[in-house]
Amino acid sequence: MIARSVICIRHGESTFNAAWRATSTDPLHFDAPLSPTGIEQVRSARKAVAAFPVELVVTSPLTRALQTAAGLFDGHRLAPPIVVHPLMRERVENSCDIGRSPHALAVDFPSLDLGHLDDVWWHAEGTPDTRGICVEPIASVAARAAQFNAYLRARPERYIAVVGHGTFFFHLTGRTLANCEVAELDIDSRD
Repeated sequence: MIARSVICIRHGESTFNAAWRATSTDPLHFDAPLSPTGIEQVRSARKAVAAFPVELVVTSPLTRALQTAAGLFDGHRLAPPIVVHPLMRERVENSCDIGRSPHALAVDFPSLDLGHLDDVWWHAEGTPDTRGICVEPIASVAARAAQFNAYLRARPERYIAVVGHGTFFFHLTGRTLANCEVAELDIDSRD
């Protein structure tokens, strides 16, 4: 088995995060982008992340994660490729967790390969709540985290960065990460 490292990076603060903190209600920010604070968090984290010898970046298809991945790794000294992976998406429980089609994302992220994404790559099964959102069962998120762990184990790279979301990372790592926090994951000890 090869020795490897995986670093998990939660996206910067989104417009949803900022509005939720102020009101504790869903502001209906679908596929919420980074807030001005989130953009600054990414800018501040960029120098620390540049020190890591990252060979591959894997990111969620949600806009705030794509913006964070691009902000952290565009111009990185090793120029790691960025892979957009739908298993990395956040648990759908609020408006910010509803994504956009690959065609809509491609307008904002033309340099990323999005052709492998389904038109609806986020959880959309079940009965919608009053907001029109089909809340994803926790068991589904746990299963995705296990699948993603297996994906990481199968990768040949020795140093991988993954950019994602709080609830997903909790199921992947057992930790709660703050916006733009970086945490190392021992993928060989988690199933």
